[in-house]
Amino acid sequence: MDPYIDLLKILLPELLITHFDLTGHQTEGDVLHLHFEEKPEIPKEFSSQLVIAHGFHKEITIQDFPVRGKKVFLHIKRRRWLGKQDKKVMQRDWNLVAQGTRMTVEFAAFLKVLSQY
Repeated sequence: MDPYIDLLKILLPELLITHFDLTGHQTEGDVLHLHFEEKPEIPKEFSSQLVIAHGFHKEITIQDFPVRGKKVFLHIKRRRWLGKQDKKVMQRDWNLVAQGTRMTVEFAAFLKVLSQY
């Protein structure tokens, strides 16, 4: 297995590594930007239908755990899928962002626990 993928699985939410490709990164001072695109593999939930990749939704940006003193922002582009027969646009139901925040669910849960001390 790719050692870089193993490292990313430790640092980032596993959902990202499993279903998204890292397409780029930038460091600007104390901020790290990581760019992801959903993989072009047809989701299992659509396997009973004929679907094709149909572009991307607007990119979302969410904050994740800091890494080595740098703020981490994840820029995520989710795919849209088009049903060939009914022309219906579909997408996976991702729960990437904690409700009412711009942070990953894991990071928000971590901060919630810290705030109790």
